[in-house]
Amino acid sequence: MKNIVILISGSGSNMAAIVRRAQQEQWSERLHARVSAVISNKADAQGLAFAREQGIATAVLDHKAFDSREAFDAALKVEIDRFEPDLVVLAGFMRILTPGFVAHYAGRLINIHPSLLPAFTGLNTHQRAIDAGCRFAGATVHQVTAELDHGAILAQAVVPVLPDDTADTLAARVLTQEHRIYPQAVAAWLRSQG
Repeated sequence: MKNIVILISGSGSNMAAIVRRAQQEQWSERLHARVSAVISNKADAQGLAFAREQGIATAVLDHKAFDSREAFDAALKVEIDRFEPDLVVLAGFMRILTPGFVAHYAGRLINIHPSLLPAFTGLNTHQRAIDAGCRFAGATVHQVTAELDHGAILAQAVVPVLPDDTADTLAARVLTQEHRIYPQAVAAWLRSQG
């Protein structure tokens, strides 16, 4: 059985989309894969309740309890590795990861970003797309590398930027597409591993 560990910081809506797709498509039987744990850096992350309701193991590791990013990442790595992950999925995990952490999971660490990478890496992507006059925006699933939002692209979805869009209305349309392409990309990655 391939173990998937999902990292969240908030609502966990992309995590929930992946868990639901895994149930609907019977990943445990068809892909020999399961979401084995959901880990958050915030104890009040709403997504933890959903994971517990689904019978998924959860853990919290508060980044504020550590003196450095490196110390937090080292402890996070230990926590993740307890679940023997084949794939680590960042689903709204709002932490920049250290190169050592990324190297430890090279080739099995993926993220979703709310823009059409390589455009608009980092934060405030929707407002930046509107301000730049973009006619299209979207989301990208990508491999995680030490360089922020620059790994190999695994999937993308495009949405139009409408004349009356605000950052919030554009974000809502993009999020709908994130919930569609992230589970697809995870399933494709699992199939590629045999």
